[in-house]
Amino acid sequence: MPKSSRAKSKTKSQTLKPPKRSHPKARLISSRTVYEGPAFWVTTDQVQEPGGVAARRDVIHHSGSVVILAVDDSGPIPHVLLERQYRHAAQDYLWELPAGRIDPGEKLLPAARRELLEETGYTAAHWRRILHFYASPGFVAETMSVFLATGLHAGQAKPEPDEIIYKRMVPLPSAVRMVMAGKIRDAKTISSVLWLDHQVSRGNLSKSLR
Repeated sequence: MPKSSRAKSKTKSQTLKPPKRSHPKARLISSRTVYEGPAFWVTTDQVQEPGGVAARRDVIHHSGSVVILAVDDSGPIPHVLLERQYRHAAQDYLWELPAGRIDPGEKLLPAARRELLEETGYTAAHWRRILHFYASPGFVAETMSVFLATGLHAGQAKPEPDEIIYKRMVPLPSAVRMVMAGKIRDAKTISSVLWLDHQVSRGNLSKSLR
């Protein structure tokens, strides 16, 4: 027996999703720059939080960074290009992926190509952005964009005068063990290495690399 038009309309109305409600944001009351340096600047902001509470927020502003997950996929096991350099804030040498700040007016991909060449001497034939995140959103406005780079070709590095960088191609399983053992302590490197391992474990490596 055919359903009535009334029944049809009732069924259709039950499947409609409720409209999305936009979440309120903090209201900026005032902002002043309290520090301005070559790499970042700091503002002291007076805001009214979404819950109505007035608060002071000190925010570090940054032009943004690019991170390069450079992968040698020529063999049966992918190798990840890692750097080791001294970081004053950590007061130690850290294993990291190549990365750097985006220059004013510079696009993301050209910045990634430049940083990979300057720090390691490598160029890559294939590029794809895979991750985009905030470095430390509690008080830092910096965003990071991670690019997967494959089809690598070695060349001459052109580091900055204050950069002393040691580089090494590390098999992906070894890089994952370094993460799990706490030998890699850099957040952008941890997230990128684990992303790649996830792609490999799901059999999506060839799709991810191209």
